[in-house]
Amino acid sequence: MTQEGMYRVAAVKSVAFDRDSHKLILADGQSRRGVDFDDFLVHSDDLKGMRPPELKDVLRRAMGGGDVVVNVTHDDSVDEEYSVAEPISFRFSAGQLAVSVGYATDDYDDDEAATAAFSQLLTPYLKRHRASVAKVEMDPHYVHPLVWNIEISCSPRGRDMADLFQIGEGSLALLQAFESGELTRETTLDLLRSGNAQVLIGQEEGPWLDVKSAHYNLQVPSGKISIAHAVARFANGEHGGIVVVGMRGKKVPGGEIISSICPVPVNGRTLRNYQTAIEQHLYPPPDYLDIEVVPAEGGSLVVLHIPPQPEEHKPFLVHGAIVDGKVEGAFISIVRRRGESSIPITAPAVHATLAAGRALLRRGELPRDAS
Repeated sequence: MTQEGMYRVAAVKSVAFDRDSHKLILADGQSRRGVDFDDFLVHSDDLKGMRPPELKDVLRRAMGGGDVVVNVTHDDSVDEEYSVAEPISFRFSAGQLAVSVGYATDDYDDDEAATAAFSQLLTPYLKRHRASVAKVEMDPHYVHPLVWNIEISCSPRGRDMADLFQIGEGSLALLQAFESGELTRETTLDLLRSGNAQVLIGQEEGPWLDVKSAHYNLQVPSGKISIAHAVARFANGEHGGIVVVGMRGKKVPGGEIISSICPVPVNGRTLRNYQTAIEQHLYPPPDYLDIEVVPAEGGSLVVLHIPPQPEEHKPFLVHGAIVDGKVEGAFISIVRRRGESSIPITAPAVHATLAAGRALLRRGELPRDAS
């Protein structure tokens, strides 16, 4: 390496470029190059700690402002000729660094239709990650299936290249879930937020998904207790869950599937009514509970998302129980996805007792604030 090249390595901590060998130089001294002049191949582990502005500056100087691609592999060793590159790469073009997702599908045959469809699907997910769809182009090297290169613009603030790669992975997973119907709690939430609830039709209700065809009647105690039960079941579970109000279930052998969309009316008080009912009847309040209105064909749905909860907060207790069709306001319900039971004691007292017991089992001593 020349003295000039060595100086550049020292000056740029997370990544540099050696012009003589045409290689990227990593912070640990390893070097990476690609098959052609205008590309590089790195390992996914190389991205940890690599700062986006520094990579952008390196690529600008390396190519003199021209276009360049940084491909990524998960293979144990990085071989520019034989390693398998992931469908997620980084593209430097027109002075900008973007995440590029290669997605194979024959569902769209022109740029305009593909751009509209992919943007609608990905925007809710990308917005939460301070990113957006910048460009969609058909790869001219593929005919069947068509391969679309979806370029994603990401804010680099507070992130390394591994974070940007993860945004690309999440985008690809969401696209694949939309096409295949193989859903997770996270992709289901993104599909709902992007107005693609129809993808859920035919899916089974399960440990993390429940649907209801009409609003809970939040004008009466039984309705308030019912929505608190619905949230508590998932809060007490291992994986959290989603409650969708505005979709109909249908019993089938072995369980229940989602059969149709039946949008529900919403107004300025809808979300607050749900929030108030849960606050009044569920103890403790679940962490990061989201209640939102999402678009659907023909109207709107109400979606309640309950992320997995810390074990030390469990069990979540419901003020009130429904026994033989009657509301028992003095009872406390401890509900789980596979059943429920009721105990006649105040929610704070039950929670304090159980929390103290958990602490005793875990640490061998009672917490100082336990009475």
